[in-house]
Amino acid sequence: MTRPPYATRGVAAVVAVQALLLLGIANRYGPHRDELYFSSAGQHLAWGYADQPSFTPLLAAISHAIAPDSLLVLRIWSIVAVAVIVVLSAQFARLLGGGRSAQLLTAVAVAAGVCIMAVGHRLSTATFDTLAWTAVVLVVTQALVDDRPRLWLWAGLIAGIGLNNKHGVAFCLFGVLVGVALVRETRPVLRTRWPWLGGVVALLLWIPNLLWQHAHDWPVLDLSADISEEYGGVGGRIELLGQALIMFSPVIGALWIFGIVELLRRPAWVRARPVAVGFLAILLVFVVTGGKGYYLAGLVVPLVAAGSVALAERWPGRRTAVAGAVLALSAVVAWPAVIPVLPEQTYVDSYPKLDVDQLETIGWDDHAETVRAVVADLPDGAVVFTGNYGEAGAMEWYDVGAPVYSGHNGWREWGPPPESASPVVVVGWDVEPEEFEGCERAATLHNDAGADNEEEGAGVWVCDGPVGSWSERWPDLVHYDA
Repeated sequence: MTRPPYATRGVAAVVAVQALLLLGIANRYGPHRDELYFSSAGQHLAWGYADQPSFTPLLAAISHAIAPDSLLVLRIWSIVAVAVIVVLSAQFARLLGGGRSAQLLTAVAVAAGVCIMAVGHRLSTATFDTLAWTAVVLVVTQALVDDRPRLWLWAGLIAGIGLNNKHGVAFCLFGVLVGVALVRETRPVLRTRWPWLGGVVALLLWIPNLLWQHAHDWPVLDLSADISEEYGGVGGRIELLGQALIMFSPVIGALWIFGIVELLRRPAWVRARPVAVGFLAILLVFVVTGGKGYYLAGLVVPLVAAGSVALAERWPGRRTAVAGAVLALSAVVAWPAVIPVLPEQTYVDSYPKLDVDQLETIGWDDHAETVRAVVADLPDGAVVFTGNYGEAGAMEWYDVGAPVYSGHNGWREWGPPPESASPVVVVGWDVEPEEFEGCERAATLHNDAGADNEEEGAGVWVCDGPVGSWSERWPDLVHYDA
């Protein structure tokens, strides 16, 4: 099958601009609470953790080995990942017959997308989850369109790596299976051995993490239930749909919805139609079970490509360029809410609560300095105990001068402290912590920018120790939650 050449120079230019922007802001504000957690997890490498498999902590460990506590080095993985997503998106447009204009329109819309810039700025499991979903769908679609069944093995390899980053890739595989099965023209593929061999490859790569989960009583199920409860109900489901629609931008949302329509109706795209059918199937699953809209980002990427190809055919030449500018601008205006393009104080004053994640990148150095000052006045043997993994990671990242412990998610595996550990600096409790005795409030967490994030105003307590011994109290101090 003859198709247009890949728009190498144009796509490379888009990728270069995106990468330069992300490199330019990599050191602004501070690390996100999840990045702090991944950095700590990377110093305790395992086949799994309570809330994610091993891939992202492994990258954090490599970054730490190269340049400890360097935000730029920690985040370079995500910059590379989103660059690959943009490259793959243009290839999907080409797969649908899109020429240079369609490919560039796709690359611009994806690269500028609000959620893509957000996950490109921070090291997160969502970054590589989006990449894995996009890559799996592209390879499967190429296998279907070009009748290259062996590509299913590559799809299985990518999915297996993705499953070692985030279990959500299993939903992507479910969507692929449903999409292929429900489209009459692609259904016969499931009677061949190749899709199933690809599934075996993915499963084999996933087994070490599954064994870890089994050995630890499947904490992922507890966390999934917590997420479902938090994002369930009518309000949560409406929020999921709204987030899915606007996560690239409202205008780009209209573009990928157009892409779904075109995939479902065009006879020439019938062998790519499982992408649209699979997306709708997964969306239905998330609406029923509860989830977050950004889980779908990796499947939205090829839908953006489909919409871009159809739009470029209707609006050739200069009108396509204008459409690209409008799509990009519709996303750029929202960037300050999710990435640090503004001075810190300007962001806090202008975009309060629009993006909780960005608020959680402000103030960790101030909080660590407060705790460090408390620790400095204590005798040797003091330890720090925090209420959540972000606080614990920050105390390690900025080195407060004492060993750090927490019972939150993966941190529960790295405790309890030695029985002799005393006194204890307890961080994050608003009221006197009942799990500890002899407590006095020593300080209050506050960030200079006045960002109203989770830590602002929380207490720092100096306690004699836990009620009872550490081993007796530890089961009451550990907890799983998102």
